[in-house]
Amino acid sequence: MKTLPSDHRTRVTKMLIRRAFTDLLRSKPIQSITIRELCERAGINRGTFYLHYRDVYDMLDSVEDELFCQFSEILNRDFTAIQEDSLYSVLEDVFSFLYENMQAGQVLMGAHGDLAFINRMKGLVKERILQVWNRSSQPSQAFDYYYSFLVSGCIRVIEAWLNKDAPEPPKQIAALAGDMIKRGLVTPIF
Repeated sequence: MKTLPSDHRTRVTKMLIRRAFTDLLRSKPIQSITIRELCERAGINRGTFYLHYRDVYDMLDSVEDELFCQFSEILNRDFTAIQEDSLYSVLEDVFSFLYENMQAGQVLMGAHGDLAFINRMKGLVKERILQVWNRSSQPSQAFDYYYSFLVSGCIRVIEAWLNKDAPEPPKQIAALAGDMIKRGLVTPIF
């Protein structure tokens, strides 16, 4: 399908607004961001902003929903039969997604980020991991402990990786995370 010029302009405008928004979120909480300063930074007028969003909270919701849907697609695989290399494949897709959305990830996981969004992402991950866990021979009473260990460790790895001046390629960090996960989950305690 051919892209109409207005579709291209809309995408460019939204990209400019999003870039300005993430820049502002690096330095201040969302409640301190005004439409005026956002528009000035994006190089648009207020009317253009209001064509796309009601306010900065609507914009944040839109950005988060878009990221959540993309992340969910990565995890919407058939996890009924985990093979040896599928963990690495999923992790590579996750880290590639994070790399492509690095600025948004840095901001949303940063000092002025949205904890509710992070918890929403964790909930999705927990749901997918639980699917695999319930099909394994490992006892289910230990799930909460393994999940907490796994997610906390992965989030810290992601934060450290996203905040590096020159982060490793997604494939390399995915392999490292996969190795850490496998070593941590090799022998169940319970």
